Amino acid sequence: MHKSRLAGFIIDCRTDDLPAAAAFWGAALGMRVRPLPAAEGERYVALDDPEERLHVEVQSVEHPSRVHLDIETDDVAAEVRRLEALGAKAVGRVHTWCVMEAPTGQRFCVVRAKAASFDATAHAWD
Repeated sequence: MHKSRLAGFIIDCRTDDLPAAAAFWGAALGMRVRPLPAAEGERYVALDDPEERLHVEVQSVEHPSRVHLDIETDDVAAEVRRLEALGAKAVGRVHTWCVMEAPTGQRFCVVRAKAASFDATAHAWD
């Protein structure tokens, strides 16, 4: 058995001005912009959900701008297998997460669980 749930959204921005992109999305969504430390902060800026429900980040990317969602899990390999059985396919691995593609073409990531509420809110899969 493993658990998973929607973690949040990553706003992929093809931009040379990540702080400006984050400022726009923070204002648009009513979320506080929070810079991230060190090398992580060169590609990502956090947007803090005031209700602490979703993990939202603005990410600098080379591909066309888009929004993708993250599914967090306590077992990345098991969740990838479950999603593959539903028709998704793994298209890449980055650090500890897996980039996947839905049967309808959308990209999304399967990431390790981080939310404090994960155990209480995640769905248990057999």
